[in-house]
Parts: sequence; C-alpha cells; structure tokens
Amino acid sequence: MKNAYTVLIIEDQKNIVTFVRAVLTQEGYRVLVARDGKEGLMMIGSHRPDLILLDLGLPDMDGLDVIRQVRE
Repeated sequence: MKNAYTVLIIEDQKNIVTFVRAVLTQEGYRVLVARDGKEGLMMIGSHRPDLILLDLGLPDMDGLDVIRQVRE
C-alpha cells in the first residue's frame, strides 16, 4: 500500500530517526529528515510536508520556536 503523504522528521538523534523512518517507510510514507531546526524550517518551506514529527530539544533552537515560525 502506498501513501501519498510526506512526513518530515526534525530530530538530531540518529537512533530515533533510523527507527521512525524505517516504520514510516515500511507503511508507504515518503520520509524526509532534518537534523536541526534551521534545516527543518528550510525543508518545510520547500517540501510542504503533510506531517512534521518534531523534537523539542534541538541543538540549534528550541522546537517550540520552530512551531511558532511555522504558524507564522
């Protein structure tokens, strides 16, 4: 079964990204990964994902700041 949905994972811990990406890919989702908030914001603007899985404790900025900027 193939989904047309794109999920963006914004997470800096590789083990979490590996696990979540594997599960979502197996279910047919298109998965994009950003390792920090700045990269995540750029990918949100360029790829317009259907769902964002966001770590609140990113190395370069607070995840809540990412949410605020997306809402603007």
